[in-house]
Amino acid sequence: MIDSKFQIPNHKSQINSNFQYSNTEEKRKSFSIQITEKDQGKRLDQFLSETDLHLSRSQAKHLIEQKHILLNQGVTKPSARLKSGDTVSGTLPEAEPLSLEPEPLPLPILYEDSSIIVIDKPAGMVVHPAAGNRSGTLVNALLHHCKDLAGINGVLRPGIVHRLDRETSGVMVVAKDDEAFHQLAGQFKNRLVEKVYLAVAHGIFKQDEGLIDAPIGRHPVERKRMSTRTRKGKTAMTRWKVLERFGPLAFLEIYPHTGRTHQIRVHLSSLGHPILGDPLYGRKGKPGSIQDAILRECIKRMNRQALHAHRLGFNHPRTGEKVEWVAPVPKDMEGVLQYLRSLE
Repeated sequence: MIDSKFQIPNHKSQINSNFQYSNTEEKRKSFSIQITEKDQGKRLDQFLSETDLHLSRSQAKHLIEQKHILLNQGVTKPSARLKSGDTVSGTLPEAEPLSLEPEPLPLPILYEDSSIIVIDKPAGMVVHPAAGNRSGTLVNALLHHCKDLAGINGVLRPGIVHRLDRETSGVMVVAKDDEAFHQLAGQFKNRLVEKVYLAVAHGIFKQDEGLIDAPIGRHPVERKRMSTRTRKGKTAMTRWKVLERFGPLAFLEIYPHTGRTHQIRVHLSSLGHPILGDPLYGRKGKPGSIQDAILRECIKRMNRQALHAHRLGFNHPRTGEKVEWVAPVPKDMEGVLQYLRSLE
C-alpha cells in the first residue's frame, strides 16, 4: 500500500475579516473582503486565489483586468499589493455553459451524489475534448448524465481533477461543484489520494517489488512521448509489486506516488519492462513480439496497453469521510490473464 495517510487539505484562506457573500443579484454573486494584517503585502491575485471564492490565480487576474474585482472601490491591477484595512470587492459572473454537446454515451457509474461522481472509464474513451476531438469524450457523457452540475471555475461543467490515458481503463472521480473540485484538486496535488493500478508487463522481474524514482519530461525528439531522459523532468515515483509471473510476462500491482503524464508506462519501459500491448513505449509492447498465436490473438482483441486503474481512495470532499472504490479488471485484460494462467 502507499505510504500516505488520508487528510483533508486546508484549502481555504483563514481570512479573519468581514467576508460577505450574497446572491442579491440574479446572475451575479457579490462579495466584499476587508484585509487584515495577516494578508498585508500580498498580491491581489494571489490573495484571491487563497479565499473561499474558489478562484485560481489566473482566473482572479482575468476578473481584475475585466474590472469585475475592485480594490477600495477602484480599478486596479492583479499585482497590486494589499494593505491592512483595504477592501476588496466585486462581482463574480454566473457560470457560463460549456460549448460542448452532451452525448448519451455508455457511462459505467460506481457511485454518485450531489458533490462527486465516480466512474469506471472504458478503454478507448478520451477524458477531455481537445482540438479535433470534440465528441465521444467522458466530458460529453457526463454533461448528458449529470443534471445537477454547478459552475466550476466559472464554467458550467464537470470538474476533471485527474485523467487516465485514452486506452487506460478504470476508476476516476469527477467533481460536480466548485467546493468538491478544489477539495479533490488539493488532495491530488498534496499526494493524499491512494491510486492502485494493475498491469501486465514484459520481462522477467528478478525482484518481487521495487520503487522507480526517475524524473519525467517531454521526450527530446519525439514530442508525443514522455521520457526519463530529459533535462527538464519533474519528480516522478512509482512503486510496483509482482502479483503473478508467466514466464516472460508478469502481472503487476502498481502504486504511483505522483501523477505525471504516461508515468507508469514510461517508468516500466525505462526498466526494460514495457506494458503489454503498449504501442508507444517500446517495440516489446507490440503483439508481433509474442510467439504464442493464441496469446497474440488475445492481445489483438484487447487492442490497447494492459493497464487498468483498479482502486482509488480519498477523503470525500463534503463529509471528510475516507472513501474508496474499486473497478474490476475489464474483460479484455481478464481474457489475457486467464489464458496466461491456463499455461501454468
